[in-house]
Amino acid sequence: MHLLKRPPRTRATGLLLLLLLCLAMPPAWAQVPSPDAMRAQFAALREKGTGELVNSSVYLRSTESADRMQGEVHAVIDEPFEQVRQELARADRWCDVLILHINVKYCRATRTAAGEQLVSGVGRKFDQPLSEVYWVRFGFKVAADRSDHLLVELRAPSGPLATRDYRIVVEVVPHTGGQSLVRMTYSYGFGTAARWAMKTYLATLGRGKSGFTVVGQSADGQPIRVDGVRGVVERNTLRYYLALQSRLQSHDAPRTAQLQQSLQRWFSATERYAEQLHEMERADYVAMKLKELKRQDTTAPPPPG
Repeated sequence: MHLLKRPPRTRATGLLLLLLLCLAMPPAWAQVPSPDAMRAQFAALREKGTGELVNSSVYLRSTESADRMQGEVHAVIDEPFEQVRQELARADRWCDVLILHINVKYCRATRTAAGEQLVSGVGRKFDQPLSEVYWVRFGFKVAADRSDHLLVELRAPSGPLATRDYRIVVEVVPHTGGQSLVRMTYSYGFGTAARWAMKTYLATLGRGKSGFTVVGQSADGQPIRVDGVRGVVERNTLRYYLALQSRLQSHDAPRTAQLQQSLQRWFSATERYAEQLHEMERADYVAMKLKELKRQDTTAPPPPG
């Protein structure tokens, strides 16, 4: 009696099916770290002064690998943890944050079969019709929501300028004196198409702009700051963080005044870093954003596709 052997093509077919299944599965969300790990990171940054921007309370750093860019802000904010938690654990509140960024032209929170989603339109630093923006669909997930720890992740499979695996992650824990400790991470992956798109941007609209990290010193003793793609990442990371900070600082105002206050606060905060972040005058920024806010309230987002 002969034992039947499994044909090689059957085994190969099984491996192919397994591979296709893995490719079809959604990417894993961020693992939930310990709140103490975040506190230890902030203490280390404060001790070394690495990336310090404001009086031992805001630190910015960035990393670049072969296929991924990441910026990270660690900061202490003068807002109680419970208030921050109530605001950031809600998807609709995040559109009030994202729309403050000068490049975000639209944001609407929606609910799908897969969960909550933020539909965001990203464009240029001036008034633009929605037909010209790049649509980013962020999945919204609250990975940790406890009395001592909040972790929220926004993740999209693709982003502007041919980027992929686009993420904004915010972690918050209580700090001393009724304050909160915040870490915001902004990152994306990229390939050949994204490299070429970014190269074109840096040769035109992004020419002459720098980030914040000091990478050297000029002959006259002036600091030389990082430029290129890392400079872009650092500028956008800080813009998103300042949007978060400005929105949280405006929570006590009546709902109708919150966004107005947030706009004013965001512009004032970015002007502290005018060398890197200034793009337009205050009146022009506010007028543009008020128009965009009205448009997003009256215009439905495009269907997935």
